Amino acid sequence: MRNTVAMPVRIKKIDHVAICVDDMDAACAKYKELFGLEPTVREVVASQKTEATLLGLGETSLELISPKGNAGLEKFLEKRGPGIHHIAVEVEGIEDALALLKQLGVPLVDDAPRVGARGHKVAFLHPKATGGVLVELVEP
Repeated sequence: MRNTVAMPVRIKKIDHVAICVDDMDAACAKYKELFGLEPTVREVVASQKTEATLLGLGETSLELISPKGNAGLEKFLEKRGPGIHHIAVEVEGIEDALALLKQLGVPLVDDAPRVGARGHKVAFLHPKATGGVLVELVEP
């Protein structure tokens, strides 16, 4: 019998680093004042009960996220205050990546992709899988 090795998840780049904030307008103003960063996208993602603002940084972005009824983000802010929430990596073939990770026994938050900011497909890995870091897979 031939021994087969699963192909690793193909990460193309860091898509964004997400920072949870309680006041989107104040956070946008602070990042503009400190770093000259202007919002490139600002939207409410109704399906995730979240407001997201992307601040362009070369080929990647900082994403400011704020709860609009999202209990997880509200709990995050309550417990930790504003700060880094997750790292998002762009992948090729998000469905295949999730299937592989599931097959490998990796704890997932999402078994299937859902629609996130910018209309991209997104899915989260449980922080247990990555040493306490919430990782989001993104496919445009």
